[in-house]
Amino acid sequence: MKILIPSFLLLFVSCASDRPELRKVPSVDVQRFMGDWHVISHIPTFIEDEAFNAVETYTWNTGEKRIDVVYRFNNGATNGPKKVYTQKAWVHDPSGNEWRIQFLWPFKFPYLVIDLAPDYSYTVIGVPNRDYVWIMARGKTLPDATYAEILTKLREQQFDVSKLRMVPQKP
Repeated sequence: MKILIPSFLLLFVSCASDRPELRKVPSVDVQRFMGDWHVISHIPTFIEDEAFNAVETYTWNTGEKRIDVVYRFNNGATNGPKKVYTQKAWVHDPSGNEWRIQFLWPFKFPYLVIDLAPDYSYTVIGVPNRDYVWIMARGKTLPDATYAEILTKLREQQFDVSKLRMVPQKP
């Protein structure tokens, strides 16, 4: 545990950047956003370097007025050991496009919705310094043309798309 805490701090300590502020989507219907999202690709954190079948599940916690987040994946292979991480998130901006997510108490980190399909079939989540990004979809795949459009938007926002890792999903 002593190693884990400094690792998390180093991971997110510099969320600020000298680049322009990330453009977020104008608004998010948070209730509609709830549910399962398959991670299609990401610039991974050290925890998810070898993630397969990654799914992030968001559940609105009415009593706590927050979002309960469960991130689960197989480590190292599609049939590898199951990893599960629980987190908490709070809507930070009334438009719903910016959250604060807590991996480790008491630290909360920015979680920005920077792209979202009108039908909520895919989303892209980024952090201000652009070191991490998650492209997620309701299904296990995205059409090639849609993925290419997302990459174009990420380049425009100055993400290094060469660092993206495709997340294998069992068919």
